[in-house]
Amino acid sequence: MQFGFLIDHHRCIGCHACTVACKAENDVPLASFRTWVKYTEKGRFPAVKRHFAVLRCNHCTKPPCVEICPVNALSKQGNGIVDLDRDACIGCRACMQACPYDAIYLNEDSGAAEKCHYCAHRVEKQLEPACVVVCPEGAIVAGDLSDPKSRIAQLIAENETLVRRPEQGTGPNVHYKGVLPEALQPGLPERPEMYLWSQRPDTKPEPWPADVPTAPDVRTVLDAGHKVEWGWHVAAYLVTKGISAGAAILAPFAALFGLSGFAGDYLPEILALVFLLATTGLLVHDLARPQYFLRLLTRPNTKSWLVKGGWILTAFGAVTSAVIGAQLLGYTEAVNALRWINLALGLATAGYTAFLFQQCEGRDLWQEKSLLPHLCVQAVMLGAACFLPFAASNPALLLTFGSALVLHSFFVTYERKKRHHTDNARQAVGFLPVVRMGVIARPYFLGTTLGTTLPLLLAVMASMAGAIALAPALLVLAALVAMTGLYFYKYAYVRAGQLPPLS
Repeated sequence: MQFGFLIDHHRCIGCHACTVACKAENDVPLASFRTWVKYTEKGRFPAVKRHFAVLRCNHCTKPPCVEICPVNALSKQGNGIVDLDRDACIGCRACMQACPYDAIYLNEDSGAAEKCHYCAHRVEKQLEPACVVVCPEGAIVAGDLSDPKSRIAQLIAENETLVRRPEQGTGPNVHYKGVLPEALQPGLPERPEMYLWSQRPDTKPEPWPADVPTAPDVRTVLDAGHKVEWGWHVAAYLVTKGISAGAAILAPFAALFGLSGFAGDYLPEILALVFLLATTGLLVHDLARPQYFLRLLTRPNTKSWLVKGGWILTAFGAVTSAVIGAQLLGYTEAVNALRWINLALGLATAGYTAFLFQQCEGRDLWQEKSLLPHLCVQAVMLGAACFLPFAASNPALLLTFGSALVLHSFFVTYERKKRHHTDNARQAVGFLPVVRMGVIARPYFLGTTLGTTLPLLLAVMASMAGAIALAPALLVLAALVAMTGLYFYKYAYVRAGQLPPLS
């Protein structure tokens, strides 16, 4: 069984009765929507026509939101409905990144995610969803798509219909008859500053990228606003996690890098633990319901990379602590062996986010295959940056730091210049240079130019014979600039991935 919808836009009059009924039936908060009507105008005055598109959860055959939810708050029911347990939700908002349709929102009052659940409480009583009952034109048809004798299945078989973003491979189960195709292609119509009756919501104030074309004479004149859910916390988490992982990755080579005494024996693991704790703190603080953080342990979804990442971080922290313990007890051979084990765990710690972002089906920029090696390179660069002030211009460490910076710059350039195969990814790449970070106008350029060129220049200056007296200060500055630059880049990267419209 697979419940779904057919929305007949030959009948739809754009009255919003479905939106109002949905809000009343499900107590949807102000400024949030489980179903909404998008207005798209096509043509040039005086030959302009307005088209409607009723948008909502697609109750996908392969719902990515279910796979990524770390606490099993989302589930695919036997009747095909994708339901959400608000009481179980921890407010991580990963489901919003996974949904390619902007169909999930955060209830700011409760801190839990919510979405269309096909009025499951009504369906259980053999009643139709509220939006179906209230539609004055009968434009919304609900039923079992898997039953060829059902009305909805017969209508779909007899008529040409479209679904939203089929390229995502999620198997959407909301079919559209007579809809303007451009209305179902996010980012293709122009989005003017003024909507039909109001200003456009200011949740994404960045201007549309000049190098990303839109369809001529097609405009979105009314749509729901959707916030950028992951911000500075995630950017900072990527940096702190990279420092923690990088310190462990380079720890087996401490002697090669000229790290001796405290710097060689304890510094790598202390850095790894301190920044691992910072990473955990950022992750918990970013939850809308941080008091339920332990549900990651008590009701884990083993398919979610949020959970798998938690396991990796736990193992990494345990082995790092064991290295310190062995060092205190004087077990040198055990320290060396554990550091090599921790190198592997450090690479896993740095790289698991690539698999988490792979589950974010709504953010195509984050799903590039180059992300995994790029994260590992960033970790090596951050680890080397932390060791720079303690190594007295060691050539091997400077070479490692410089090589990682160069490789990071290569990946950044490749990421922007490569051919992207989806509109969403191309739009996100276009947004990278226009992202703002408070008063900082272009953090992307600061992170990818000054954040790579300047620390490399400072490291070269520190290695020159004439700069020996200034070497320690230059190396500290190089490390700080590299870390700050990477944070700017990460902020722009995380935000730009969320700026292209999904509805």
